[in-house]
Amino acid sequence: MNKHEFNLSKARWIHIIPIVFITYSLAYVDRTNFGFAVAGGMAEDLNITSSMSSLLGSIFFLGYFCFQIPGAHYAEKNSAKKLIFWGLILWGLFSSLTGLVSNVELLLVIRFLLGVVESVVLPGLLVLLGHWFTKKERSKANTLLMLANPITILWMSILSGYLIQTLGWREMFFIEGFPSIIWAIVWWMLIKDKPEEAKWLKQEEKISIQLVLEREQAEIKPVPNYWAAFKSRNVLLLAPQYFLWNIGIAGFIMWLPTIIKDLSKSGIGETGLLSSVPYMLSIILMLIISYISDKFQVRKLLVWPCLVIGAITLYFSYALGDTNFLASFVMLTISGGIMFAPIGTFMAIFPEILPRNVSGAAIALVNSMGALGSFAGTYIVGYLNGITGNPGASFLLMAGALIVAAILTMFVKVNSNVRKVEQNETLTGENNI
Repeated sequence: MNKHEFNLSKARWIHIIPIVFITYSLAYVDRTNFGFAVAGGMAEDLNITSSMSSLLGSIFFLGYFCFQIPGAHYAEKNSAKKLIFWGLILWGLFSSLTGLVSNVELLLVIRFLLGVVESVVLPGLLVLLGHWFTKKERSKANTLLMLANPITILWMSILSGYLIQTLGWREMFFIEGFPSIIWAIVWWMLIKDKPEEAKWLKQEEKISIQLVLEREQAEIKPVPNYWAAFKSRNVLLLAPQYFLWNIGIAGFIMWLPTIIKDLSKSGIGETGLLSSVPYMLSIILMLIISYISDKFQVRKLLVWPCLVIGAITLYFSYALGDTNFLASFVMLTISGGIMFAPIGTFMAIFPEILPRNVSGAAIALVNSMGALGSFAGTYIVGYLNGITGNPGASFLLMAGALIVAAILTMFVKVNSNVRKVEQNETLTGENNI
């Protein structure tokens, strides 16, 4: 271990991770509570058909696709802090305005704009974490950020079901949208873009973080520009991989409440409780996967097996659905839990295959493809449910997409862009003796 690694401040985990976690959690509330509103009376009040519901759910991801790369570029070249600050204010406003809509046309506009604003969040936060945490910490840091997904959906499933049941879907949007605006002030006061700006770090700790990160960058082959990064083998594999992965994830998230409600014949309150169970499992699995990933420095070997298991259990959930709800629900829980498990590890791949000047943009490109996958998954799953009258075809679509995503992951070369800096330095030193 390099001597500087002993000086990596543990205070970073206390000062940075809770802030980015809450920020991403608030973004995820505004992204996913729409599904509960549709199942809880919004469709009837606004005369939303099944096909229109699919479009409303998916148009968010079309907006989400638009500004990923510009957002990552701004975060890396200027300030992730400023980017996320304005994002918090705007997505809180758009989410709250959803509770005021009286027609589908206005709802389409708000959902699209909400996607545009939230498109900068994940690339910006990942760029920020890349300035604070090293290779040996990255999977854990990313996972603690990504835990906002299942944890938020877990409590939001319960809270949204309760709010709709007791107050109504309009009030739910008001109550769940406003905190983002307040949190923007907290974010601005507490977060720093880089360690050298943090007053709570000692000078030697700032130097240690900087030296370790610079050494890691020196071990990666230079990539001159975004275009060179985008056309590299790994990015060309990871982009469609994440597209397909998100077909499964988005279809699962968006339509899980409706599927559970139809299969269990439960009310919206009970549906919210049942919908939270898969995300409880995913929290445990994400922590386990990230620990193994950082400890043994493995990435893709922890990603594709999870996708295969997710696909298989998703299929069996469909196969058992009509005859045994309990068994089907167990399979659905395993599938949802393990589908999320390797996301933090997956995002840790990029800074290890590409240098900092392009890795943020590459993440944004791949995440953009994930947004398109979410758009496709949300729309197609809803469309198939509508025309067939049952979720069978959509379950097969999601399972198939996960299998192909797993196959693409197998062909990624995680260490293909690493150069032997230490070996070269050793040889140079020997030649100088």
